[in-house]
Amino acid sequence: MIGQRRGLAPRGNVAPVFDEVLAAAQGRAGWAFTQLYESLAPAVAGYIRAQGVSEAEDVTSEVFLAVLAGIQSFAGTEVQFRSWVFTIAHRRVVDARRTAARRPEFDSLDGSATAQQDARECTGTAEDEALRSLGTARVEDLLAALAPDQRDVVTLRILADVSLEEVAGVLGKRPGAVKALQRRAMAALRRRLSREGSERRHG
Repeated sequence: MIGQRRGLAPRGNVAPVFDEVLAAAQGRAGWAFTQLYESLAPAVAGYIRAQGVSEAEDVTSEVFLAVLAGIQSFAGTEVQFRSWVFTIAHRRVVDARRTAARRPEFDSLDGSATAQQDARECTGTAEDEALRSLGTARVEDLLAALAPDQRDVVTLRILADVSLEEVAGVLGKRPGAVKALQRRAMAALRRRLSREGSERRHG
């Protein structure tokens, strides 16, 4: 468990580099794993919630328990670490979908939070920003109409702010295929939003 061994926290206001934090976390330094968790948990939770998974906080906790269990065997860069964490998150989402298919949930979704609050701030297209600005329930409604692979790409790329190369690694696809899926997904969302806007104007 975190904190079983005592680790030295970073001195002063100088943030340690990733390699130092990783090494400390692998040595069971509680402050180091906390720093890794706090840097990625909001994006992971946003990705899981945007996928329509119920009890997203519990699933997020499961992801980081798996990270804790496997962190000593991890070797790689910060980008590779992010990819590894989101690969675990993606597997948990797939598991949750299978569980939901066997035991459907009928509880209403909480739309009080926003997907934007759960994702890291980043720059993007006007369409990306518009999607982030929608409430969680609305985003889930829009994403539900997409094919599963398109939904995976959109939630990872836009809501969780994962790079193209990272998404390719998480989903086991080529970057070009990920880009094509994102392009088709955004086109589908644009058509739906345009259609709904037209219906409201003429309704």
